[in-house]
Amino acid sequence: MIKSILPLSAIIALRFFGLFLVLPVLSVYAINLHGATTTLVGIVIGGYALTQMIFQVPFGIISDKLGRKGTIIMGLLLFAIGSIFCAVSDDILMLMVGRFLQGAGAIGAVVTAMISDLVKEEQRPKAMATMGMAIGVSFAASMIIGPTLGSYAGVDTLFYLTAVLALASIVVLIKAVPNPPKIRHTYNGKAKLGQILGNANLLKMNITNFLQKGLMTFAFMIIPMILIKNFQWELSDLWQVYLPAMIFGFIAMAPAAIIAEKKGKFKEILAIGIVLFAVSYLIIGTSTSSTFFVIGVVIFFIGFNMHEPIMQSLASKFAKVHQRGLVLGIFNSFGYLGTFIGGVLGGIFFEEVSLVTLVMVIAVICVLWIGLILSMPNPAKKKLSYIPLNDEYMKNTHNLDTIKEIDEWYINDTENIIIVKYDSDKIQEDTILNVLK
Repeated sequence: MIKSILPLSAIIALRFFGLFLVLPVLSVYAINLHGATTTLVGIVIGGYALTQMIFQVPFGIISDKLGRKGTIIMGLLLFAIGSIFCAVSDDILMLMVGRFLQGAGAIGAVVTAMISDLVKEEQRPKAMATMGMAIGVSFAASMIIGPTLGSYAGVDTLFYLTAVLALASIVVLIKAVPNPPKIRHTYNGKAKLGQILGNANLLKMNITNFLQKGLMTFAFMIIPMILIKNFQWELSDLWQVYLPAMIFGFIAMAPAAIIAEKKGKFKEILAIGIVLFAVSYLIIGTSTSSTFFVIGVVIFFIGFNMHEPIMQSLASKFAKVHQRGLVLGIFNSFGYLGTFIGGVLGGIFFEEVSLVTLVMVIAVICVLWIGLILSMPNPAKKKLSYIPLNDEYMKNTHNLDTIKEIDEWYINDTENIIIVKYDSDKIQEDTILNVLK
């Protein structure tokens, strides 16, 4: 598993590192460009998310039908081109175009689906947690490197570095990532978009991703602006708030992932994270000193890092194997819509509405959000059987459809096995083998 997952985790971590690298300084950089307003700055911050939202589902469908690797390479090339546009931009509109191009390389769901393809389902929580940890490390590193390198070498250098990392990720993909197994889906009918959107558990996860990413973007909109404008910090000093935030966030990440995955307490961890979001925003919005403001930021990133390692894993648990690309595409689309809305509304309301009023509204939203999460069941644990495929079993696979205790089954042609996911409390593997004989 490690040989497959580490290179893919590195690819997604490098890509997120490139996106995160500019976030701590982007608002104060963009506001000084020709033609900038706070509304346009908000669009620049969240702009990549708009095209991410638009292209997540098409990229997921393309990867399901035409293959994961080629889809990922196409997305990384678009991301690199967009980064170069951002680096050479000298006005706010050109920077906006670059951010839209960055977002057009919508590969997040494709990488997650490829990880799901490459590992057995029992190992998938560990694989998803590994990817989440890699993203968390890239997030932590970017929060420190971004403000420091940006203040000395210029924010355009950060965009050039992002382009280089995207191209390096293509090399890693080609050289180090194995091809996923060929899966033959054996379902009656295809996954329908309406059925997936109407799935109550997936809908709750989509809303969660939307709200979490929206709050994150709004945080990155206001944190540097308030520290520089209200508390007279310098750009080169911003690492002093992001470093402790990332350290405490990173410390919280592993216990949260273990409790969620091993103990099956997904919704409980999500609810705790939401409580921390509400508390953090209330502190940020009412702080009269930079010390309390920094404490609020630290609490926010503890909550954010508790969420991040488990959200994609939880969403994938509510999807059938033949739906993963589409389901995770929709899930990520909601997240990127939240990112865009958070940036745009942050830009519009930052100067029009008092910060205290904004954080009160956010706290109310968080209370409603907690109720939504607690109404969602934690996913039931299922068992998988890996049955060697022979001619006799092949002729009788249709009999598996008659057993209601079987969640799903499919054929892995690469390894020549039938994979059956079932409720082991109600039937045993012998029953499955008997219907195949």
